[in-house]
Amino acid sequence: MDAGLTDAFEAQRPRLKRLAYRMLGSVAEAEDAVQDAWLRWTRAGEGVADPAAWLVRATTRLCIDRLRAAKAERAAYRGPWLPEPLIEPLTEDPVERAEDVSIAFLLALERLSPLERAVFLLHDVFEQDYAQVAETLGRTEAAVRQLASRARTHVQDARPRFSVDEGRAKELAEAFAAATAGADYARLASLLTEDAVMVTDGGGKRKAALRVMVGRDDIIGLFQGIRWRAGFPEVNAFEAVRINGWPGLLLHLSDGPETIAFEPGEDGRIAAIYVMRNPEKLGHVPEARAERL
Repeated sequence: MDAGLTDAFEAQRPRLKRLAYRMLGSVAEAEDAVQDAWLRWTRAGEGVADPAAWLVRATTRLCIDRLRAAKAERAAYRGPWLPEPLIEPLTEDPVERAEDVSIAFLLALERLSPLERAVFLLHDVFEQDYAQVAETLGRTEAAVRQLASRARTHVQDARPRFSVDEGRAKELAEAFAAATAGADYARLASLLTEDAVMVTDGGGKRKAALRVMVGRDDIIGLFQGIRWRAGFPEVNAFEAVRINGWPGLLLHLSDGPETIAFEPGEDGRIAAIYVMRNPEKLGHVPEARAERL
């Protein structure tokens, strides 16, 4: 293949992966969608006047097809569904802004139709104008504007409402780990907002709560019940990482890896906890490091 076409694709690959991840909520599926776009590009790249626009259009349409095909699978999912965690080393500058990739934001996108999701992301997140979005999706500009308006009503309240600095967010994650490891439920209660929620995704593959925990007391009751019934799996190693824009925890347990993501809330406390235990969504996690709780 012509080196110029390869270079044109590689220049767009990071942007295409960012778009596909937000569309699909999966790192692995996003990479597959971008690879499919590459295969199409190898057949159609020559003579394309605007490679960036062509590749965004191809990737978007591939993601819409994947979302439609996965509708029945999502409906039959066992327990709460969470997006595949986006994990970055905590020591690096974040690639993504938390407001554009937070788990709450991605869950809000799940309430949209595939077309609404595409319109919202292309216009509001990736800053394409309505004419460009209409061309990408093969719709009229008026139809695209209507889709965008409907999408915003579902998404506008899902972006983080409270801002905390990186240091405070990391402190919250570490304090949560210490409180749960030491069964210090009074300390744990002090870290949570009164209306905090906790979502655990096991996908039917590993043990996880089959409903969303709502409220501080409900969350603490879950931890107490797990410890009383069987105890927590042994922690072999852990690492402080950035998960979907906020500091979180990557645990390597006796029964497999697990990620815990947090959403800061009012007064610098934790408003939401998202626990990923589904092994099918953790295939991309880094190897364990020699650090213990």
